[in-house]
Amino acid sequence: MLELTSLKELLADPKQIVITTHHKPDGDAIGSSLGLYNCLIQKGHHVKVVSPTDYPVFLQWLPNNPEVVIYTEKPEESAKYVAEADLIFCLDFNSLARINGLGQHVQESKGKKVLIDHHLEPEDFDDYRYWSINACATAQLVYEFIVNVLEEPQTINKDVATCLYTGIMTDSGSFRFPTTTPRVHHIIADLIERGAENAKIHQLVYDNFSENRLRFLGFCLLRKLEVLTEYNTALITVSRDELHKFNISTGDTEGLVNYALTINGIRLAALIIERADQVKLSLRSTGDFPANEICKKYFNGGGHRNAAGGQSTESLQETIQRFKQILPEYKSLLIQ
Repeated sequence: MLELTSLKELLADPKQIVITTHHKPDGDAIGSSLGLYNCLIQKGHHVKVVSPTDYPVFLQWLPNNPEVVIYTEKPEESAKYVAEADLIFCLDFNSLARINGLGQHVQESKGKKVLIDHHLEPEDFDDYRYWSINACATAQLVYEFIVNVLEEPQTINKDVATCLYTGIMTDSGSFRFPTTTPRVHHIIADLIERGAENAKIHQLVYDNFSENRLRFLGFCLLRKLEVLTEYNTALITVSRDELHKFNISTGDTEGLVNYALTINGIRLAALIIERADQVKLSLRSTGDFPANEICKKYFNGGGHRNAAGGQSTESLQETIQRFKQILPEYKSLLIQ
């Protein structure tokens, strides 16, 4: 692993840079990526943000969003940018498998890889690493990277502040998760002072539902929510037909699992969705219950202790059954 001081020296002159993040990017992934983009272009670098897949409409208003290249839509162009890059910033993921087919191109590129991330157990594919599992969001680490490593706080203009605020807001559950420390609030205050319009950002992300999305939410809570009182667990399950019925778009299921966790006494919430080629799971938990352990051990996934994800190649019903069969193993933790 190379010293970060040499990275600062490397960035002293204009470079060809690619910034990438995990597939199906969320607010932290896109917010941190565009935040870093809007910082680096001020220093004369030639920067491209390459996303493995598309992402929700409610994030596409972010400053310089049109500059993002979608790998699944432009694979040859994306691969060319990666191959020619001097530096590749890898944001908000800990494994090249998290960027799907783009991972092979990143691995083969001669460009130096810079990991900025807050997930557990990062794989050893990077040359530089700015990493902490204690950060509430990768956007927090990008802020600290700009201030402490690059020593360029003056580059945090309104565009950068807006993107980083969005990343921190979304990954901290609107500043309510335990990782929202006093330090995070100081950072948020600084971002607002630098131009981030907090109320407007919240409205654009959270108060921008389509009619279909709101009706889908009501359907899930009324018809698809199951509470397993014995295990202090709640789950919402959704089939492909149900997604099609409500014309669900990318990002429309974002945050759905959190509703199950708001039930009094629930320690573990699961959202299990049937997709085209696999079944996806999103787990949320409270306290010290290890949601990530279940995902890693049983569903080829991982994540944070209180927020994790996985997938299954079994049918929707088989996946639901397997999830329920796992719960007795964790009963002592769930009924504390």
